[in-house]
Amino acid sequence: MAALAQYERIVVDIRTRIADGRLTPGDRLPSTRQLAKDWGVALATATKALTALQQQGIVVSQPRVGTVVAGVAGAAPGTPADAPLSREQVVRAAIELADAEGLDALSMRGVAARLGVATMSTYRHVTSKDQLILLMADTAFGEPVEVAGAGEPGGWRDLLTRAARTMWALYRRHPWLAHVTPLTRPLPLPNLVAHGERMLAAFQAVGAFDPQSLQDLQVLVYSHVQGLAMQLEGEARALADTGLDEDEWMAVNGAGFSGITGSGRYPRFTALMAAFGEAGGYDLDLDELFELGLGVLLDGLAVRFADPDRRRDTRRR
Repeated sequence: MAALAQYERIVVDIRTRIADGRLTPGDRLPSTRQLAKDWGVALATATKALTALQQQGIVVSQPRVGTVVAGVAGAAPGTPADAPLSREQVVRAAIELADAEGLDALSMRGVAARLGVATMSTYRHVTSKDQLILLMADTAFGEPVEVAGAGEPGGWRDLLTRAARTMWALYRRHPWLAHVTPLTRPLPLPNLVAHGERMLAAFQAVGAFDPQSLQDLQVLVYSHVQGLAMQLEGEARALADTGLDEDEWMAVNGAGFSGITGSGRYPRFTALMAAFGEAGGYDLDLDELFELGLGVLLDGLAVRFADPDRRRDTRRR
């Protein structure tokens, strides 16, 4: 008998746990990332296992919940293959999949399984995975967000703060989003342009800028938000790839850092690490870093904007 493929072993294990009662209808299954970590396999392999279980009707996907064992009252039964399907349903299912499992786990087959339809059904509404990702990004950037401003209401600082915090909230909601829109290769997404429009309105409240300076300023603010947001999905990927959380990673690499601090070549870094050791470590909080960086950025712009000559040319030395 041929040996089972890696994804088939995961399928058999989950089916066995359901059969012997360790998993019951409505129980939530591990995420793709957790399965990949537990079994020591690639994300694609774990995704294939969950997709196979969904296609067999053994598990179903529930929005905002995840993958659960089928058979519980109220569980999402999936969409029959002959039921009407819309582009909006396909895009929303893809967003939910990427939110739960990461962009690496996204596939047309996985989206179809989440909807309970044949894979080819999704291609009636999107032509490719690349087009689907663009539609996902545009939809995500268009979601409503309530955020607070800062400074005089309607002033440039208040408007820019609201614009930056809105984008940060969306990246927080959809960690994969920052990896779809590289800074150097902007995408023609109407809802992304809408965020840029808000930034332009903020700078317009300051006064006149030449086009180059105006674009520089917009890119500067956007790069702060997106640059930090890249770390949201990046940490999730690192966890899936290594199986180590932040604390475990530092523990494994502790000897390497000890060798650096013990060399005597970096006294300031050594003193800083010693201080963190006494304090129980450094708490890396991306939300706090976002606010710190935004405040520093806006403070610097306020100084520049106070000088009419410097305000008009951002590249003047």
